[in-house]
Amino acid sequence: MRRWTRTRMRAGAVVLAALAAGCTVQPERRESPAGPPGEGGTVLAVKIDNVRPARPHTGLDAADVVYAEQVEAGLSRLMAVYASRVPPVIGPVRSARETDLELLRQFDRPVLAFSGAQSKLLPLIAGAPVRALSPGEAPDDAYYRDDDKAAPHDLFVRPKALNVDPRAGALESTGFRFGPRPAGGTPETHRTVRFPSASFTFDWVEYEGRWRVAMDGERARTSDGKELGASTVVVQYVKVRHSRFHDRSGNVSPFTETVGEGTARVLRDGRAYEARWQRPSAEDGTEFTTPDGKRLPFAKGQVWVVYAKA
Repeated sequence: MRRWTRTRMRAGAVVLAALAAGCTVQPERRESPAGPPGEGGTVLAVKIDNVRPARPHTGLDAADVVYAEQVEAGLSRLMAVYASRVPPVIGPVRSARETDLELLRQFDRPVLAFSGAQSKLLPLIAGAPVRALSPGEAPDDAYYRDDDKAAPHDLFVRPKALNVDPRAGALESTGFRFGPRPAGGTPETHRTVRFPSASFTFDWVEYEGRWRVAMDGERARTSDGKELGASTVVVQYVKVRHSRFHDRSGNVSPFTETVGEGTARVLRDGRAYEARWQRPSAEDGTEFTTPDGKRLPFAKGQVWVVYAKA
């Protein structure tokens, strides 16, 4: 059974920087940060910790889209996007990156739940068209620390307390299109994507109609024992370069370029499709097409997008 204490939550919010490698500062608290109910953005995006001590995750199975990106030291971090349904609790919550700000510009006033950020990144977050709600800006009961997890992997968020009102239709701005399985493709039931210090493996399970997810060689499950699975997996090949930010240990933060064009491999229904991706600007979604230029539809259900280095 989970046990949490609000006293620990308040203390943890003050010293979060010392606990979270790579993102050390929270914005100052603002008056009435959450606004009235229903004022929230079109989607809720939550930055989720993804090192081994942070697992199993809570609420990740309810996300419409899960983005996997590379962070310092070749590790991975997730950004889960919720529009169709929002679970009671999500986490563990960790820090934002510059990559997230560009990725989120495709949505109209998205809400971003995160634990904090590097001090030099905070002005960029403040100027971005997102409703950024870290523990310092959210209502007192929005975040809490779970005694069953070791810091800094113990921070969780209650979305309801953020007054978020996401809409399923907001996912149209991603550029994703859903529909029946297209012709072509090649049979594929197993795919592994590797970062320098992390990996994602997807195995097609016919009788479940989805791709089971494993991370760093371990089957991914939620905190209540559910196995994570995706209806569609996109391995999107992108440029990953150094940014001007770094963590407390001096590791440079990677920046994943999601604007532009390139190749991708789309997995659905036990088949793999070679694809092209195109995102003209940060305000646009990403369009995926077959080599002959036709839109490539995804299978209905949760989508995982893994940003692999081109």
